Amino acid sequence: MCGRYRLSRRKQVVEEYFESASEEEDWSPRYNIAPTQPVTTVRQEGSSRILSMMRWGLVPSWAIDIKIGNQLINGRSETVLEKPAFRDSFRTRRCLIPADGFYEWKKSGKQRQPFHFGMKDNSLFAFAGVWDRWKSPGGPMLHSCSILTTAPNELLGGVHDRMPVILPRRHYESWLTAPAAEAERLAELLVPFDAGFMSRYPVSSLVNKPENDTPECAREVPEPETQTHLW
Repeated sequence: MCGRYRLSRRKQVVEEYFESASEEEDWSPRYNIAPTQPVTTVRQEGSSRILSMMRWGLVPSWAIDIKIGNQLINGRSETVLEKPAFRDSFRTRRCLIPADGFYEWKKSGKQRQPFHFGMKDNSLFAFAGVWDRWKSPGGPMLHSCSILTTAPNELLGGVHDRMPVILPRRHYESWLTAPAAEAERLAELLVPFDAGFMSRYPVSSLVNKPENDTPECAREVPEPETQTHLW
């Protein structure tokens, strides 16, 4: 799964990288983005790419309660064309979710060691995402999104059994603009990203708490030694 990530670039840098336009105000660097928070997305609107904020945790248009989004922060790529919560969004409402790092936790006995994953050159990248609109009775329209996941690559395999789908830049255009009839073809893109381009290192337990959102969350720390007992 993907439950935390970072986007430490400012809006202008993200706009230029994704060739998108935005009416959003500039934002502060984020180092510990958590579910239900507003997140940056890129979607297609006509001939233009639009940069906008959405709530992380998909709330389908037919949902009765916004709380369903708490369980839909990720969608499994293997079933995205089957599950009612994701099926229509995958066909007609796909988005890119910009990031420059994400976190996963490795279980070791009762301990959970967080690791940071990103590109070796520390560049921006994009998760494959889907989005939807939802309106509560008498309330404003809510735009929300979910990050699609797949099997882990070699770098993540020893840490977690899932990883977010990271789309190569050459596929951005088709991901955002392909018609619904090509959804099955797009599903072929939902594969593990090449581990050779990625980096991994341990970080401190600061990232465990969403209220901690500082550069220290993404700073490398020594990996704890595995203790062995001789008795």
